[in-house]
Amino acid sequence: MNATVTAVVLSLFSAVAYAAAAVAQERLAARSAGSGTLRLLAGGAWWWSVMLNASAALLHVAALKYGTLTLVQPLGALTLVAAVPLGARMAGRRVSAVEWRGTALTLIGLAAVLVTASGPAPDDVLSVPEALAVAGTTAVLIGGLSRPGARPGLRHATASGFASGVASALTQTVTVAATDRSDSLLSAQVIVVALLVAAFAAGGLLLSQTAYQGGLGAPLAVVTLANPVAAVVIGLSLLGERLQGGAAGMLLALAGAGIAAWGVVTLSRSAPEPAAPVHDAVDDDHPVAAVLALETGPAAYEPSLVPKQPNSGHLTTL
Repeated sequence: MNATVTAVVLSLFSAVAYAAAAVAQERLAARSAGSGTLRLLAGGAWWWSVMLNASAALLHVAALKYGTLTLVQPLGALTLVAAVPLGARMAGRRVSAVEWRGTALTLIGLAAVLVTASGPAPDDVLSVPEALAVAGTTAVLIGGLSRPGARPGLRHATASGFASGVASALTQTVTVAATDRSDSLLSAQVIVVALLVAAFAAGGLLLSQTAYQGGLGAPLAVVTLANPVAAVVIGLSLLGERLQGGAAGMLLALAGAGIAAWGVVTLSRSAPEPAAPVHDAVDDDHPVAAVLALETGPAAYEPSLVPKQPNSGHLTTL
């Protein structure tokens, strides 16, 4: 099995695990409304969902070892796709026509990206100066996007996606440096980059917490799309990644990215708004609601812990 196939398979299993954990957490939170966090934590089912979530993150990290950022990060959209049938199955209903359309568009677009982004396992890593330069540039962008002003939800969602994409790029450096290059886990490069990973992963989560205050659909789509954009820019500009097929490959990749983005927006468009009381705002049948449960954890939908206007929302797939 070559590196590309391994990365795709790991990404697929990661997406399914993330989606399964999301659906499970969302339904558990909905059923436990008003019962308090301790009762929720005491249930074995919730801890199984946490284990699924952790397994999904590990699978994503493993995929980054075998696949380029240009390949692995766009496949993160498969979490939305996997949540569609899982959410419908758990809710005992059929997948809607809109969901089928969004799923089909996303899969077609990702297939085009897959063809052009296929390549050998990554062997290049960011040096400490490069990692610090990426971190500094991203911090400036995030600072600009986080300033008070109009449409804070979309700006914070963009900043969250950038932070999460950079966290994944830095994670790949840690993974490759600590394995393929026989570097010690305590080497300066691994330690510095790992600290940056933690900072940007946490920053992406906090930014997304504010991004969903005014609604879920559009910010969720922006986060999902901004994440691979940031990672791909780093991969192409600093890690020597290349698209297959020259100019034709570039056009195919752009077309695929556009189609996949259309699919993501379609899947996100009918997401429930959080302005209503939490127990009414959660749509147990909708896959995007399940994905938000993954993004926030079960407490985000627990009325006893969250006000009528939630302040929070998104944990990247790293």
